[in-house]
Amino acid sequence: MIITGKYPNLRLRRNRRYNWSRKLIQESNLSSNDLILPIFLIDGKNKVQTIKSMPEVFRYSIDKLDKIIDRSIDRKIPMVALFPFTNKKFKDNYGSEALNQDNLVCRAIRYIKKKYKNEIGIMCDVALDPYTSHGHDGIIKSNYVHNDKTIEILTKQSLLQAQMGCDVIAPSDMMDGRIGKIRKSLDKNGYELVQILSYAVKYASNFYGPFRDAVGSKTLLKSDKKNYQMDYRNSNEALREVALDIKEGADIVMVKPGMPYLDIIKLVKDNFKIPVFAYQVSGEYSIINQGIRNKIINKDAILESLISFKRAGASAIITYFADKIVKELK
Repeated sequence: MIITGKYPNLRLRRNRRYNWSRKLIQESNLSSNDLILPIFLIDGKNKVQTIKSMPEVFRYSIDKLDKIIDRSIDRKIPMVALFPFTNKKFKDNYGSEALNQDNLVCRAIRYIKKKYKNEIGIMCDVALDPYTSHGHDGIIKSNYVHNDKTIEILTKQSLLQAQMGCDVIAPSDMMDGRIGKIRKSLDKNGYELVQILSYAVKYASNFYGPFRDAVGSKTLLKSDKKNYQMDYRNSNEALREVALDIKEGADIVMVKPGMPYLDIIKLVKDNFKIPVFAYQVSGEYSIINQGIRNKIINKDAILESLISFKRAGASAIITYFADKIVKELK
């Protein structure tokens, strides 16, 4: 129960009068410990490539990762997330390149682990959309993404990433039952300490466009993903998804996208005492960044947006602003 006084005896503005007094009553705070930086990878050497739909975000060839990893460690960002821009010649209907131990992600994991050991964590997406010629997250049979056939490949992809040195396996595909299969495979092969961060609540959102451009799947995708990603009209369904993934062995769960789903983050956090991560997706980034560049809003909007995740109950946030906002936090 919230007990309130009566004006003028109680004036809530008294606590807001000074900067120091506002600090003392802050309910939510943000630090570098709460941030995960996504990194896009590209084949070749000496490449730092711009992404038209995501200004100030780049694709990096593996030999150019040092600068961004060094900066992340210096700014005390705990983990990076790797996403590949796969050359079209390596894509097929089955996402076979996902199982190539010399694909972009595998080479990047080995490079980072060799040079930086455990100074920074590595998270890797488990899904087939960067590798399929049709842009979907799984195997298509009769114009439908086949659940169990897809899981067979995702399980192999997860094990391969763990063997390369990945710390956090992050299935983002939304296939039913994949967390349990992946957990059993990892445990059976001696990777019982590798964490699983499940994209348990991933909506079929309109905010993913710039990301699909960044990984090269946007122009390949001929239909939507509504038969496997969640309907954005639903919230109770999110609780069922999370409950199943926890039962199957998820260590952490993700809600994606972020800001349009703050209610879902809070719903999950209030119902399950498990770490909940949020993904401030590419569309959110582009909208905020464009607003700042056009001077419609100021850069404090970045901090405001990230604090909203913490206020809702998120333990950590994947955001393209991670390495930029840390300077402001200091």
